[in-house]
Amino acid sequence: MTGRIYFDNAATSISKPQCVVDAVVYAMQNYGNSGRSACSQSLDASRVIYEAREKIADFFDVGNPRNVVFTSNATESLNIAINGILEKGDHVITTDLEHNSVLRPLYALEQEGVEVSFLHSDSKGSINYDDIKSLIKENTKAIITTHASNLTGNVIDIKCVGEIAHAENILYIVDASQTAGSLPISMRDMNIDILAFTGHKSLLGPQGIGGLCVADGIEIKPLKRGGSGVQSYSKEHPSEMPTRLEAGTLNSHGIAGLSSAISYITDIGIDNIHAKECELVKHFIDGISDIEGITIYGDFTGSHTPIVSVNWKDMESTELSDVLMEEYGIATRPGAHCAPRMHEALGTVEQGVVRFSFGYSNTIDEVDAAIQALKEICG
Repeated sequence: MTGRIYFDNAATSISKPQCVVDAVVYAMQNYGNSGRSACSQSLDASRVIYEAREKIADFFDVGNPRNVVFTSNATESLNIAINGILEKGDHVITTDLEHNSVLRPLYALEQEGVEVSFLHSDSKGSINYDDIKSLIKENTKAIITTHASNLTGNVIDIKCVGEIAHAENILYIVDASQTAGSLPISMRDMNIDILAFTGHKSLLGPQGIGGLCVADGIEIKPLKRGGSGVQSYSKEHPSEMPTRLEAGTLNSHGIAGLSSAISYITDIGIDNIHAKECELVKHFIDGISDIEGITIYGDFTGSHTPIVSVNWKDMESTELSDVLMEEYGIATRPGAHCAPRMHEALGTVEQGVVRFSFGYSNTIDEVDAAIQALKEICG
């Protein structure tokens, strides 16, 4: 059965605003290659790209639009940041909450002489901020954290972490994959030096577009070098931002869609979006909490993203997710969710979990259908 109800928004949002679809179609039909020509099609592409930089700079409060770098997704953004900042002999602090897009680059650098320390999670997926200071060393160069776990939905107090990092003159890198578009983020207020985001989740944009926002004065070594449209006779890739971290043809079609999506979110109000998502989460938890044998993972006493991960007794998460899809048309995501250390902390390495992730377009009626389905399956 095709999924009639979609609860996998933490992987990618499906219900894109019509204005986003229209913007992508228009771009595909009208835009040329930005910075490669003086024709109107090329100039139009350059204009929409710069306008998008301005919107994103304002949306995340990075300041200078030239410090907004476009990538294909948050994974590329994080690889650029991590590999462009850390060197042999450096020490970095991260957490058990991280996605493999942070963990795997760090594990690779660990083999090259970078030292990695972890803030450990408790059984509810939370960290103790007091532990950060105990991990700081003389050679600590950066702290890297997600803004929210893609498995439990627990939100890290990034302002608190940013204050600790800056008091010690340490760079702070944030993975905002699960929060950009759902929670307000101010890089300047929260002392964030580098912010990685993707466009296809809560930002409601197309797949294949993401970005990196970099505070003034932070230099990142380029991960890629190549065509830039400027300084073509130089053997070196241009050092000026944002070209420093962008090589090759930009995804102007995706950027146009992302720009439209940010305008859409801004018009609705990010606080209004988050309030509706919180309502859906509360309604779902209230509806399933009395199911015998159900386990709900995470800490819901503080700030939270619209993610609820569950298991029922010893049933495999893949089996439960399959039943939800095949018999009820409800799309969820089972398994490991690219978050191995978080599963170790929760004790779900073997079973995995079934993740319900809600979005702004979901309704209470859809949540009620999921509650009823779980009661029938687990009854």
